[in-house]
Amino acid sequence: MRSFVIDTSVVVKWFSEYDEGDLEKAIAVRDRIAEGRWRGIVPDLLLYELANALRYNRSLDANDVKEAVDSIIALGVEVRGADQEVLRYSIEIACKYDITVYDAYFLALAVREKKKLITADYRFAERVKRLPSITRLSQV
Repeated sequence: MRSFVIDTSVVVKWFSEYDEGDLEKAIAVRDRIAEGRWRGIVPDLLLYELANALRYNRSLDANDVKEAVDSIIALGVEVRGADQEVLRYSIEIACKYDITVYDAYFLALAVREKKKLITADYRFAERVKRLPSITRLSQV
């Protein structure tokens, strides 16, 4: 079974209905995880970022956001808690590539897990393109 770390830029697309680039690819990632063909790995940070992003969607209320977060857990993705080693490496990546520690954490987790990170944040991907652990959603 193929395994990937999935970042929030991909998961937030699962709750969008239109005007999203690579929406079909994001849905395909979700479906492969749901079907058990792929294993998705996320840091618990994703749940907070997703809830925050969806909270600002005017078409969703608090119950919708709660259901969205619950659905990620029900999907069966593996949620990893905070890890000091991963955090320390994410700080190094953030400083070296001038990105947020939040974004770097997903990449550091992918390195730790020896998996690829799937991201739809192409500006982020461009900044860290020298690192082999990143895959753009458009390439999946």
